[in-house]
Amino acid sequence: VQLQASGGGSVQAGGSLRLSCVASGAIFDIKGMGWYREAPGQRREAVATFTVDGTAVYSASVKGRFTISGDNAKSTIYLQMDSLKPEDTAVYYCAAVRTAISWGKGTQVTVSS
Repeated sequence: VQLQASGGGSVQAGGSLRLSCVASGAIFDIKGMGWYREAPGQRREAVATFTVDGTAVYSASVKGRFTISGDNAKSTIYLQMDSLKPEDTAVYYCAAVRTAISWGKGTQVTVSS
């Protein structure tokens, strides 16, 4: 499966961004998809993911500010990020779970204070 993420950029604190991720290829057996991020010097962490039954799960640091959604017809998931904080600055990755995790190329999100 191939994943193409877009929508990153630079915003001031309190602003919003919307990320998109389009899946293509062997998408028929995808069990779950989600968004992860990796800040400089830190481990990659889950931000918002869909479980196999479609339940959205958020990390504590973004709950209430970020919203994950999906459009099955377009094989696309989105991440609406509101009330952004400088600590949200990171490279954001889209991921799909089949028998293993597939990663898309990251998209940079920079939030300035």
